[in-house]
Amino acid sequence: MKVVVTGGTGFVGRALSKRRPQWTYLSSKDYDLIRPEACKKMYEELKPDAVIHLAGKVGGIYTNSVCPAEFYYQNTMMNTNIVHEAFKAGVPRVLASLSTCTFPDTVSIYPMSEEDILLGPPAPTNISYGYSKRSLLVQINAYREQYGVDYSTFCPSNIYGPGDNYDSTTSHFVPSLIRRYAAAANGDVLEFWGTGNELRQQLYVHDLAEIIPQLLEKHHSNIPLIVAPNENLSIKEMIDLLNRHVDKDVHVTFNNKLPGQFRKDGKNDKLLDLIGEYSFTSFFDGVEKTYTHFLNSVI
Repeated sequence: MKVVVTGGTGFVGRALSKRRPQWTYLSSKDYDLIRPEACKKMYEELKPDAVIHLAGKVGGIYTNSVCPAEFYYQNTMMNTNIVHEAFKAGVPRVLASLSTCTFPDTVSIYPMSEEDILLGPPAPTNISYGYSKRSLLVQINAYREQYGVDYSTFCPSNIYGPGDNYDSTTSHFVPSLIRRYAAAANGDVLEFWGTGNELRQQLYVHDLAEIIPQLLEKHHSNIPLIVAPNENLSIKEMIDLLNRHVDKDVHVTFNNKLPGQFRKDGKNDKLLDLIGEYSFTSFFDGVEKTYTHFLNSVI
């Protein structure tokens, strides 16, 4: 089966390429997926049997809050074109990545389940990105219903690991934490967004890279399958776990700005029913590997 991966040179795509090097990994330099004619050309030239859609404009909570129009337009156009042009080209299989940002800001019962995904608006801090991912879910399920295509979605929790984006303005929390801890000297004060009490499931990127090929093979339903570990830690707990490895005398404060969702943890029972038991990398182990990789990459 000829598999094409959009966003193939991005964070998840690079990890996936180590597991499935025979697949074709694309970047925006190959095709500008925001343009429908570029998507059409991609399908005409590559003639894939399956597409794993990972491409998207992503960023941390600050970038989401100051660039909502960019996040909405670029992601909505890209997703719409990928799915529609795949259908027109007769591509039999599409597997597309959502995000737990797609879920409501709050639900009545935690952890969340796949059935909760449209029960309320996404968090205000990433509402544009969240709705663009919801549109992708709605589109794929609409095409499934009307045309009978084998298109499906999965919904990973926060992703981190070696090769993450460490940019000071666009990174997510874990790579920002690692970059700043690596640069800190004893006695430094590090200020972070939010309160430190926010809870997050952190998914090690190489775990996701192992799971995606199984989803391509086995996930053929309309369920936005949640891919997340059971571990659900506060920001303060994550900082403490990294500090056990680094052992620096660093003082951490929180500015109480842009806290985002208090929690957005999801169940993984449907995932494990599909792929069988899976041993997720603990954050304690994963953050050590990621910190070491970062240090080696900047030396």
